[in-house]
Amino acid sequence: MFAHFRGSIIFTAVCLALAAWYGWSETHALSGLLRVLWTVLVLSVLEVSLSFDNAVVNATVLQTMDEVWRKRFLTWGMIFAVYGMYIAFPLAIVAVAAGLNPVEAVRLSLSDPERYEAIVSSAHVGIAGFGGAFLTLVGLKFFFDSDKEVHWIGLIEKRIAGLGALPAIEVGLLLLALWGLSATLPLTEGHTFLIAGILGIIAFIAVEAVGKALELREEQQRALGAAVRSGLGAFIYLNVLDASFSFDAVIGAFALSNNMIVIALGLSIGAMFVRSLTLLLVRRGTLAQYRYLEHGAFWAIIALGVIMLVSARYTVPESITGLIGAVMIAGSLLWSVRWRRRHPESVSGDEVPAA
Repeated sequence: MFAHFRGSIIFTAVCLALAAWYGWSETHALSGLLRVLWTVLVLSVLEVSLSFDNAVVNATVLQTMDEVWRKRFLTWGMIFAVYGMYIAFPLAIVAVAAGLNPVEAVRLSLSDPERYEAIVSSAHVGIAGFGGAFLTLVGLKFFFDSDKEVHWIGLIEKRIAGLGALPAIEVGLLLLALWGLSATLPLTEGHTFLIAGILGIIAFIAVEAVGKALELREEQQRALGAAVRSGLGAFIYLNVLDASFSFDAVIGAFALSNNMIVIALGLSIGAMFVRSLTLLLVRRGTLAQYRYLEHGAFWAIIALGVIMLVSARYTVPESITGLIGAVMIAGSLLWSVRWRRRHPESVSGDEVPAA
C-alpha cells in the first residue's frame, strides 16, 4: 500500500515544503507559516472527500486503457488538473469578468485576493450550470442503458434502464430541468445558467463523440494488423470529467482561503491522492470484487451534479455535498459485501441477476 502511494507522498512533501516557504516569505512569522500549512492540509482533505466517487468512476474508464495511458493520466492529467483547473481556470474567469489580460489577472490574485475571490464567486451561476449539466449527464448516461443487467437499487434502476431504449431521453430530461431552474432565477442569471447548462451538454456530447471516433479508428487499425495503444479517447474523457469535478472544489476552496497559491497547493495534493487511489482500484480489481460500488459512485455523481445545478438558486453547504457522496459510496459497498456473502460461488457476480 505504501509503495503504491509513494509518488503521492513525495508530491505532498514537496507541496508542503513550498507552502511552508510561501507562508514564511509572506508573513515572516511561525504562526503565518503554520496557518498556511494547515489550510493546505484541510484543502487537500476537502478535495479527496469530494472526489472519492470520481476515483471510482475514473477506475471504470481506466480499465479499458493500457498501462502507458494509465501512467499518462497520473502525470499529464495531473498537470492539466493543477495548471488548468486550479490556476488557469480561476484566472481566466477573472480576466474575462474584469477585462484584464492574463498578467494583470495574476497580479490581482496576488495583490488583492479579496477582489479576486469576489470575481470568481460572481461566476458561480455559469459554473454551476455547465459543471452541473455535464456531471448529471455522466450519471444519467450510466443508468439510462437498456442493456444494463446489474442493478443496485432495483426498484428505480430497472425502470430507468427500461427508458434507456428511448433515444436521448436523458438529454431531454436534463434540458427540462435546466429550463425549470433557470425560470426561478433573475432574468440575466437565468439566461446565463441556461446557456451554460446547454454548453455543458454539448461538451459531454463532444467528448463522447471524440472518444467514439478514436475508438473506431483504433478498431480499423487493429483490423489492418497495426499495433494500437488504446486510451487517447478515454484520456480526454477522464480529464474533462476531472475538470467538471473540480468546479465545486475550486469554488468551495474560497471558504478556506482566497490565496491562489495556497488553493492550488492544497487541491493539488488531494488530486494526486485521488489519482493514486484510482489506479489502486484498477490494479486490485476492486470494481469486479464489489458488485455495486460503481452504481454508488454514479448515484453520487448525479447527486453532485444536481447539487451544483440547485446551488445556482440556493446555498448548499459543502458538508452536505461530501456527505451525500460518502453515504452512497458506503451504501453500495455494504450491499456489495452482503451480495458476495450470499453468492460466494461468484467473483464478479455478472452471471447472477441482482435482487
